[in-house]
Amino acid sequence: MSEAVMDEQRALARQQRRLEELCGAAIRAVSGQAQLQWRGGGLWRGAQRLPRFAAHLYPVFGQADLGSLRGAADGLALRVSRSDGALHQRLQPADALERLVFDMLEQFRVESLAPAVQLGLRRNLEHRFRAWSEEFVASGLTEGTLGLLVFAVAQVARTRINGEELPEPIADLIEGTRFGMAEVLGPALRDLTRLREDQQAYARVALELAAQVGLRARQAREQAGASEDSDAAEGQDSRNGFEWLLEPDGGDGEALQAAPSSRGTAPADAVSYRVFTRAWDRELQAAALVRPELLRELRERLDALAAASGIHVGRLGAQLRALLARAQPDGWEGGHEQGRIDGRRLARLVASPAERRLFVEQPSQPLADCMLSFLIDCSGSMRQHAEPVALLVDAFSRALDLAGVEHEILGFTTGAWNGGRARRDWLRAGQPRHPGRLNEVTHLVFKARESSWRRSRAGIAALLKPDLYREGVDGEAVQWAASRMQGLGHRRRLLLVISDGCPMDTASENVNPPGYLEQHLVDVVQRLRARGEAEVMGVGVGLDLGALYPLSVALDLSQLRGNGALRELLTLIARA
Repeated sequence: MSEAVMDEQRALARQQRRLEELCGAAIRAVSGQAQLQWRGGGLWRGAQRLPRFAAHLYPVFGQADLGSLRGAADGLALRVSRSDGALHQRLQPADALERLVFDMLEQFRVESLAPAVQLGLRRNLEHRFRAWSEEFVASGLTEGTLGLLVFAVAQVARTRINGEELPEPIADLIEGTRFGMAEVLGPALRDLTRLREDQQAYARVALELAAQVGLRARQAREQAGASEDSDAAEGQDSRNGFEWLLEPDGGDGEALQAAPSSRGTAPADAVSYRVFTRAWDRELQAAALVRPELLRELRERLDALAAASGIHVGRLGAQLRALLARAQPDGWEGGHEQGRIDGRRLARLVASPAERRLFVEQPSQPLADCMLSFLIDCSGSMRQHAEPVALLVDAFSRALDLAGVEHEILGFTTGAWNGGRARRDWLRAGQPRHPGRLNEVTHLVFKARESSWRRSRAGIAALLKPDLYREGVDGEAVQWAASRMQGLGHRRRLLLVISDGCPMDTASENVNPPGYLEQHLVDVVQRLRARGEAEVMGVGVGLDLGALYPLSVALDLSQLRGNGALRELLTLIARA
């Protein structure tokens, strides 16, 4: 595979990742549910994959326009916020076709409840449905009885329930099917429109309509005198066309198969995280990767940036001390006029009855019983942010030294693009399925805990070396950074991950289920927080990382000069 092709694949993967993150942000904003995220072609609530809903809510990234993506995000947000999932799951029919129609009608209901004043949202929903309709017709599915029947019901139901006009080309296409279903569709759609606000009453009518569609489909097959072979062929054709026609999920509705993808054939939550080989993994001192002459130049460049930034390190240190330190007893101090009586001074009271300085007090000293680590994503997309990120952690390192807080500055990247020697070993082993992480992980130490800022200032400048930035396996990096904080006796352990998005390693993504690395990261963060091993926080570089880290902030690093980014980061630390 040529370097140009690899670069194109990585660019497309980064674009899809960014679009998924933006869709996730839109879903959270509309639904008001901060735990929701979109990844690997599906909707997740924390670590739990939600069932797939109506067919038109799942556009293909790379083929759908932005309007379709936003419409799908708005539709999903309305579904999770306006529909009782448990009630819907309990009432849904067992037959696959009837279940499809029932689910589709529930989606039309929640879309009809979108506030009339939110014209943009309603336009997004209609745009996505019309785009899906065009894709459906273009696929040739309306040429079969089953496809045309489902398509006609979908078109008539949505336009009636949402009070929209049916486009003329579609009206012409479904005219015959619509006429044949008129005696069933007419009364049912009147009731569905009237009962939109009552999900349970609406569902009863939707179930009756779904049953009628199922009956018509069976009657059409019988009247055509379909043989067993032709019936099987039609069933296969339907399965290929309706990949969104789901199998029963066991009744709990909490986990379904992942969407089909060329990157893998099994859902991410069905394959445990594994590493194909650790033979090429490394932990390195970042300063050792840069020539001394270049390192001096990079440090001078970082010093110039710091001087121009106007960051008041002393004030930042005092703010961090106030946030992270707590009062600790610091011996006893005599000669006070209140406190505990000092027995050694009682003789003075006899000699001088007016003497009042007979007491001792125990002063306190603010001490930071805490460790804080920065973990920096050194993937290729972060290269453009190297200067402001280096400036940020450099200023914090100086301030943390002043505050007496032990801290580290760490990073993670890969030893090669597109898998390197790990992928080569996999190819030689016969390319076993689901190999797990398939690249050379490189963990970098820019500043170690036992080293002061002054001694580590050259190592921090290594962040400015462009060729450090390759790909990223975030979950393992978070585990590694957290493990370095264990067993040191600190009361609090804070880990701030600075990143511009989800994990991205091309080789691993291409041979594992969708969302494989992202799910591992989510699992690691939840496990560390649940066990109290570290409070992991996400610092998004121009992007919200709330889908990956429950505690997170999106920073605009252009505000470093005005200290706005510093204030937001201090606020995040205060929330921990």
